[in-house]
Amino acid sequence: MKQIIHEMQDMTYLSWAKTRNSSGTAGSFLKAYEEGTEGKTYYKLSNYDAWKGITGHECVNEIIVDRLLTVLGIEHLSYQLIHALVQIDQKRCETWLCASRDFKQRGESKIALDAYYQAERLPDESPMDFCIRSGWEETVYEMLVVDFLILNRDRHGANMEVLRNPRQKTIRLAPLFDHGLSLLSRCESIEDMLHEDVMADKPVQCFVGSRSSLENVKRIPADRRPHLNPLSLSDRPILLEGLSDALDQRWLDRIWEMIWGRWQVYENLCNKG
Repeated sequence: MKQIIHEMQDMTYLSWAKTRNSSGTAGSFLKAYEEGTEGKTYYKLSNYDAWKGITGHECVNEIIVDRLLTVLGIEHLSYQLIHALVQIDQKRCETWLCASRDFKQRGESKIALDAYYQAERLPDESPMDFCIRSGWEETVYEMLVVDFLILNRDRHGANMEVLRNPRQKTIRLAPLFDHGLSLLSRCESIEDMLHEDVMADKPVQCFVGSRSSLENVKRIPADRRPHLNPLSLSDRPILLEGLSDALDQRWLDRIWEMIWGRWQVYENLCNKG
């Protein structure tokens, strides 16, 4: 699958449903899907405001994080970025949207981790302890590292899913997905972005951890820290290639500054033991 489609696609046939932005800020995230010969394809747009239109760049973030996780060697949902013409509230709009395929295997059903935790937890068992008991320790620790690198502020209990196959009696965590509300998505203008402290430890939402992404990484036992493929300066073009049509180069430059700076913090933490 071609990861970026630069040629404008007429996708005005899609019907968009609104999902409120869970961070409490104004706006919505619009989602759609269509059935095909290979199953469902899911689409989503960046932050949408009924007056201002599509104002965010969360879809570009998904591609950058997709590439980052590939470099680091972490299982994840793959995304496609599409330059498209869409129709919302009877208005046509040129934008960039994300597409992804269903990650469920045949026979699997899904349930949000927070709902599964409520149903299956032991008395006084924390979400993290529940995940460790369920055998998902490695995946959760990888997620906490990634969420620190990208300052993901939206890892609520439904942005982690449990996949169950009753016939085969298997239960697993879904691959990592939904990283749009990360990186510099808080910034609403170039001026905001240029003055943003990309190393600041700002409050995040994390179902299995605390409000600090840095503290979440520090709490991983030293002997259990994920052994990831190292990030290097040569990975910069891999993460950002082909995205300057969708997002101002100044944003891309600062996004790399953010990821690289945070990776060095994680490396230093690992080297200290």
